[in-house]
Amino acid sequence: MTTKKKNFKSLIEANMKRGLGRFRKQTIPEDVYESREWFRNKAIRTRNLKGVSSKRIMQIGRENQRMKPTIKTRTMLGKLYMFQYEAKHAETLPYYDSFPIIFPIEAHSDGFLGINLHYLPHVWRADLMDGLYDLRNNEDMDETTRLRLANNGYSILKKSAKYRYFRPCVKKYLDEQVTSRYMEIPPEEWEIALFLPLERFVGATKRKVWRDTRKKYRKGRKVG
Repeated sequence: MTTKKKNFKSLIEANMKRGLGRFRKQTIPEDVYESREWFRNKAIRTRNLKGVSSKRIMQIGRENQRMKPTIKTRTMLGKLYMFQYEAKHAETLPYYDSFPIIFPIEAHSDGFLGINLHYLPHVWRADLMDGLYDLRNNEDMDETTRLRLANNGYSILKKSAKYRYFRPCVKKYLDEQVTSRYMEIPPEEWEIALFLPLERFVGATKRKVWRDTRKKYRKGRKVG
């Protein structure tokens, strides 16, 4: 008897039922920590979405009432978005992520600067997220929650050691190269999206990208 392969929707619903109690109001810090660690470990081991196209993920997300993503035509600083992207000079780039997941941190006239956590290995991703949670404008993790970033997000992040992993994943995104609308991820779903295998790198495997990230980070530390 074969086991039916889980799709994106069923995976999210199962994890929400079992592992996301930390997003509700809690009184015991240990419970919050343990729940976060359980969920991260669960999501990191998931391989079910490896071969799913970004277009299909967007479609499933729109249909998924439990996740309740919001489709937007523009971004807001400090919110989290997924979208499809074609790099302008793709033929000269070593690689790029065609399905970024972004916290926009600075608005530019032709696009925006954003943190794409897909460029970070999972352990570094978790470490950076712990730091970014301190920038939340509230702890409710509801539709009003965002990272407190004015239009100087890069400067804010580079001032503190707790955001030390952010530099290798800061990328510029041009409005004209975005090939879909933006799927805003509700704050209570951030870690679902961030720790699932949704990266779609063009030109290299994620292992290659993460090796380069480690090299860039270590080189930056020596220079700094």
